[in-house]
Amino acid sequence: MSLSPPRSDPIVASSAPASSAPPPASEERLLRIQEVAADVGLTARSIRYYEEIGLLKPAARSQGDYRLYDSDDIERLRFVKGLRDDAGFSLAEIGQLLEDESARVRIRARLQATRDVAERKQLLIDGIARVDRQVATLRRKVQRLETMIADAEARRAHLGEHLAETEEQASSMTRPGSPGDEA
Repeated sequence: MSLSPPRSDPIVASSAPASSAPPPASEERLLRIQEVAADVGLTARSIRYYEEIGLLKPAARSQGDYRLYDSDDIERLRFVKGLRDDAGFSLAEIGQLLEDESARVRIRARLQATRDVAERKQLLIDGIARVDRQVATLRRKVQRLETMIADAEARRAHLGEHLAETEEQASSMTRPGSPGDEA
């Protein structure tokens, strides 16, 4: 899973009223929260919460102040959901990963815009620090998963020992002349 969500910085919601006419073919249809929730597999409440904690901002607002989402918002929600559900990241970890990724994009743009050596050096140092933080977060996740795997393997080995003992007991009871054999 890439750490690059489709849109690094959420677009600030527009206050322009939405038109009731269908959008031109070149414009993307914006979806309301219930449509997005059904598409992504989240609840509208979760999406509103993600907005509240800064993980997402709707692309626009309708005339009636309904949240409207574009394809970038949907991909960002899928990305957040994947990190949360598939990779087990907390929302705080996801927020930090997204912020570092947004900063990386901003740093790249500033690097391309400046020739000042001191500024470029500082931007690169900041970029490296942010990537190092992402790597540390990912390594902590890997270590937690490795610990969980080791614990599960130990439980399996323990159960395997009990199974071997049980099979041994069962086989000794069915052998002729064994203590459990009655004549």
